[in-house]
Amino acid sequence: MRTDSAQRVLLSPEQREELLRVLKARFEKNMNRHKGLAWAKVQAKLEANTVKLWSLNEMEKTDGEPDVVGHDKKTGEYIFYDCSEESPNGRRNVCYDREALESRKANKPENNAIDMATAMGIEILTEEQYRELQKLGNFDTKTSSWVKTPSDIRKLGGALFADRRYDNVFVYHNSAPSYYGVRGFRGSLRV
Repeated sequence: MRTDSAQRVLLSPEQREELLRVLKARFEKNMNRHKGLAWAKVQAKLEANTVKLWSLNEMEKTDGEPDVVGHDKKTGEYIFYDCSEESPNGRRNVCYDREALESRKANKPENNAIDMATAMGIEILTEEQYRELQKLGNFDTKTSSWVKTPSDIRKLGGALFADRRYDNVFVYHNSAPSYYGVRGFRGSLRV
């Protein structure tokens, strides 16, 4: 492995091959998420962008199960979301952001959602993206996920999270320093 200019570790050929195999199998198993899209075109984009492939590997390593959920015709980019049934296990027990983490006097979690996403090269889903994801299946029926919080809410100490209960999507507020074993975050990546 080696590091590129963005200070991200590039995958070995074996890691790339294994990740592409996993992504292809998931793509083919869940065609309802990306009707009309062809894996060969997605794979070509991925192979041409090793930094984005690294980010997808980070999503996979933290149990996000990334999959294609759309294609931006204007930019030509494929859009990936974390599609794990529940909030990614490797990204739970985190408060919302660094300010929230630093404000805790005791029992600090190891990390926060915003810094983790940035380190992975991904964006946290917005409320709108989260609702789009929920149209593709039933996600977060036992867990919840932080979603990008508007600055006016964040300035007042709050942060938003969402889940699916009673066959409906709910968006809630919590204090940003809070963290729970059943709350993580979902990410998006454009390739």
